[in-house]
Amino acid sequence: MKKTLIVGATTNPSRYAYLAAELLGKKGQPFVPIGIKTGNLFGQDILDLKAKPQIEDLDTITLYIGPQHQEEWYDYLLGLKPSRIIFNPGTENPIFEMKAAEKGIEVAKACTLVLLSTGQY
Repeated sequence: MKKTLIVGATTNPSRYAYLAAELLGKKGQPFVPIGIKTGNLFGQDILDLKAKPQIEDLDTITLYIGPQHQEEWYDYLLGLKPSRIIFNPGTENPIFEMKAAEKGIEVAKACTLVLLSTGQY
């Protein structure tokens, strides 16, 4: 199964990052939550983004942080060598998208929830 990194993970059930974690879990997709706030999300501790933990066998990064908060994480996230990065609505960032594409990473401007719900994930 494809491992997904949820960037901007939160325990707030009204946030899309929370809903993505919930749906990934229901679909049997392994995920790793990472963010600036601590907590536990469906049995998994939210990793500290500031610590820049190494994550092995990563397939997808799904972004839930706005473009104004992404720049400091470009090198870290690209260094994880994902196969693709999903820029969810509101996270689109032409500079980051270009950097990812230059590294051979698939760039998707899409909604993770829609992709999962329609079997396109």
